[in-house]
Amino acid sequence: MEKIEHPFAQKSAFSGVLDKNLKSLEKRLGISLSARGDALLIDGPEKNMKFAKDYFEKIKDLEEKGYSLSKEDLHITLDLLEEGMTHRIEDFLSSEPLNLSRKSVTPKSLNQQQYIQAIKEYDLVFGIGPAGTGKTYLAMAMALSFLQDKAVNRIVLIRPAIEAGEKLGFLPGDMYQKINPYLRPLYDALFDLAQADQANNLIERGIIEIAPLAYMRGRTLNSAFIILDEAQNTTKEQMKMILTRTGFNSKVVITADITQIDLPEPKKSGVLHAMDILAGIKDISFIQFNHKDVVRHSLVQKIIKAYQKAEAKLRKTQ
Repeated sequence: MEKIEHPFAQKSAFSGVLDKNLKSLEKRLGISLSARGDALLIDGPEKNMKFAKDYFEKIKDLEEKGYSLSKEDLHITLDLLEEGMTHRIEDFLSSEPLNLSRKSVTPKSLNQQQYIQAIKEYDLVFGIGPAGTGKTYLAMAMALSFLQDKAVNRIVLIRPAIEAGEKLGFLPGDMYQKINPYLRPLYDALFDLAQADQANNLIERGIIEIAPLAYMRGRTLNSAFIILDEAQNTTKEQMKMILTRTGFNSKVVITADITQIDLPEPKKSGVLHAMDILAGIKDISFIQFNHKDVVRHSLVQKIIKAYQKAEAKLRKTQ
């Protein structure tokens, strides 16, 4: 067992954050931890203890530099240290929030930070990864930010209604009622980020349009922020169609979870095809998310990781 001084004395607001996260840090570091006044007791394998000491020294350094560290910051700092990317820690912690009408949004992982930066720098961005990694939510936040700053004139939110094959006639109700269930996740993200009256007003005025993919045929979208969500469920033809709708001064963000393709022939997914043929174009950014980027319940991270392992094993046997 070793005893080291740490910056988490009772006078530090961070002491509470550390206390609440000792157990999760113990699991990740492979050691046992206990706080005793101004000291932290570390016990475990020598190699693990050495890494843990380096980690807490880095935390101490960040505290002394004035960074206010959250639970997420604890784990992201650990992620970056494990990956040998110490130089990226302060860049991440210095990320500026997106200040929207209802709330401020900050990235919760390095990939999320890179995603936001890519959307700022590129006109076409693909966000690829599992559910809960913030692909759609952050794209929506960026769209509202661009609209707020008058960088675009409108937002167009699109989803393929794959569950009904985009043949919605057999469903009850008018067209709006037919497509609404498939577009609901986009509404949820919008109303979480913007005031309800503001969001409704923008929708009524046509400044924000939420529509199924089939409605985009024959249109050219200028000065627009376009989000195609659930793009894994597009065909090759649909993907080409939406990518060629892009007009002047527009941004396009394509989000997809390629582990959840609902097409009858998954290998013909438009997003898989696009990732293959567009990979060499320097003006397009591809951001890959993984289980570490999941911002839902911690159990979701474990579930996604388990599925990824099972799918990788299955691919090896095929």
